Amino acid sequence: MPLYLSKFSYTPETWARLISNPEDRGKAAQAYIESVGGKLHGFWYAFGTHDGYNLWEAPDNVSMAAVALAISGGGALSNFETTVLLTVDETMAALQLAGDVKYRPPGA
Repeated sequence: MPLYLSKFSYTPETWARLISNPEDRGKAAQAYIESVGGKLHGFWYAFGTHDGYNLWEAPDNVSMAAVALAISGGGALSNFETTVLLTVDETMAALQLAGDVKYRPPGA
C-alpha cells in the first residue's frame, strides 16, 4: 500500500480547546485511516512551520484523499498538506521510464 506524509497546523481555537481539554489526537488519526482500510505509522508534533506530521498507509490515493478531505473539512486545522511517498524501487522505475520521455524545454 502507498505511504503518505501529511503536515498539519492547528487553528488557535483548536490549540485553546486542547489546552483546556488535552487529548491524544493520534488515536483519532488512527481511527480515520483505519476506516478506509489503512494504517497510521506515526503521529508527531513539531516546532516550526507545521504543528505536526503523520505517516499513513492507505489502499490508494482515493482512500487517502477521502481522509484528507474529511480532516480538512472539520475546521480544526489552518493547514493540511499530504505528499505521496515513493519507494526507492518506484523511483528507480520512474527514472528508467523518464529516459523514454521525449521532453523538449520551452522555446527549444
